[in-house]
Amino acid sequence: MPDMLIDYYKAIEDSSAKMLEAAKLKDWDGVVRYEGTCAVLIEQLRYQSQQQELAPEHRKEKARIMQRILRNDAQIRCLAEPWLAQFEHLFDGQPQMMH
Repeated sequence: MPDMLIDYYKAIEDSSAKMLEAAKLKDWDGVVRYEGTCAVLIEQLRYQSQQQELAPEHRKEKARIMQRILRNDAQIRCLAEPWLAQFEHLFDGQPQMMH
């Protein structure tokens, strides 16, 4: 369990990097799994950030981590686009379900 806020950012970055690796391998189940891990960590970070503040000496590191997470996310999106387009074609011409 992370004990300082910066540890949550590091854990989210780690899951983000694993998502990217899974996307490179076209392991979409893995991508979804790590995305779930990221979502849980982000919720925990939101909660913890109400209880404590990020130490001033960690602010630059947080900015670097966030940039790496955004780069990972952009690469994952590029890798996923062909798969998503293929997935959408499965539903072309299908009657739309009403919910």
